[in-house]
Amino acid sequence: MFEKKENKPTGKSPKLTTLAELGEFGLIDRLTRQVKLYHPETLKGIGDDAAVIDAGDHVILLSTDLLVEGIHFDLTYMPFKHLGYKAAVVNISDIAAMNGIPKQMTVSIAVSSRFSVEALDELYAGILLACETYKVDLVGGDTSSVAKGLTISVTITGTAQKDEVIYRNGARPGDLLCVTGDLGSAYMGLLVLEREKKVFQVNPGMQPELTGYDYQIGRQLKPEARTDIRNLLQGLGLKPTSMIDISDGLASEILHLCEQSQVGCKLFEEKIPIDSHTRELAVEYKIIPSVTALSGGDDYELLFTIQQADYEKVKEVAGITVIGHITDKSTGKWMITPDDKQVELTAQGWDGMK
Repeated sequence: MFEKKENKPTGKSPKLTTLAELGEFGLIDRLTRQVKLYHPETLKGIGDDAAVIDAGDHVILLSTDLLVEGIHFDLTYMPFKHLGYKAAVVNISDIAAMNGIPKQMTVSIAVSSRFSVEALDELYAGILLACETYKVDLVGGDTSSVAKGLTISVTITGTAQKDEVIYRNGARPGDLLCVTGDLGSAYMGLLVLEREKKVFQVNPGMQPELTGYDYQIGRQLKPEARTDIRNLLQGLGLKPTSMIDISDGLASEILHLCEQSQVGCKLFEEKIPIDSHTRELAVEYKIIPSVTALSGGDDYELLFTIQQADYEKVKEVAGITVIGHITDKSTGKWMITPDDKQVELTAQGWDGMK
C-alpha cells in the first residue's frame, strides 16, 4: 500500500511543469532518475543505445523505439512499406551503435479504423524486407486498436562478446571524434518533402517535383543501419573508445557522448562530411550547410571516438572522417568555424516532446 500523505491547503495551486519545458531528454532523465537495478546480469541499463544483459559467455543487447504518426512520420509522403523498413532500421542502428549483431525483433502496432488491411500489409512488407536485409528474426509483437492515428513500437535484441561492446562513456581527453558516411542529407530530404506537401495541399492536382533529390529523399524515407562498420573496424584492428548512432543530429549526439564520458570536445565545422548536392540544396534553402548535419537528424550514421594512436588506421579509409577531438571537461564543448572562431556546441535538433 502507498502511504497516504496529508496535503494542507495553501490557497494557490502548485505550478505544474509542462513537457515542453523539459524536452524529450529532460523528461527521460526525470522519469528514470529513481530507477534501481536489482539483478547483477544487468550490466548496463538506461543511458546508452541499448541495455546490456550478461548471458554467460556473451551479452544480450536490448533496445526499443516508439514511432508515432504526426510526430515521427507523416503519411502524406511516407509510403507504408518505407515506414515499415525505417521502423525496423532505426532499432537495428541502436545495436550497431553498441558494436553488436542484431538478432531478434518484436513489432507492436496501435492502429485506428481509418487504415485498410492492405496498408498494414505494406507496412509489414517493409519490416520483413529490413529483417531479410539485416538477417533479423521477427519473433513476435502485438496489435491494438486506437482512436486515432498509427503508433509503431519495435523492440530488438542483439548479441556481442563482452569485450566487444562499445558504450557512450568511454571517450577520454585526446581521443579523436569520427563519423561514418555523410550527414545532413536526410534533413534536406525532409524539407523537400515538406515543400511538396504544402504545394499538394494548395493544389492536389499538382505532381510533386522530386527529380534530382533522390539521394536526399532516400536518406529520409529509407535509411540504412551501419552494421557494416563493426566488421570494417575489426578488419582495421581498431576498437572505438565510445560510440553512438546519429539519429537526433550530430550536435545532440556529441553532447550525449561528452555527458556520459564526462569530457569536453572541439568539433571542426569544415571537417563535417556533407554531400555536395546537399550542401548546394542547403544554400538554396538559405540554411548554413553545417546546420543540416548538426541539427537535422535521421542520418543513422555512427559517431565514435578512437585513441590518437589509431589515427593512421583510419586516415585513408573511405567513409570515415575525423571531425574533431575530445578535451577535458573543464574546457567546454565547442565548434571551431573555418575562420577559427569558437562557437559553443548546443543541441537544437529534433525534440519529440515539442
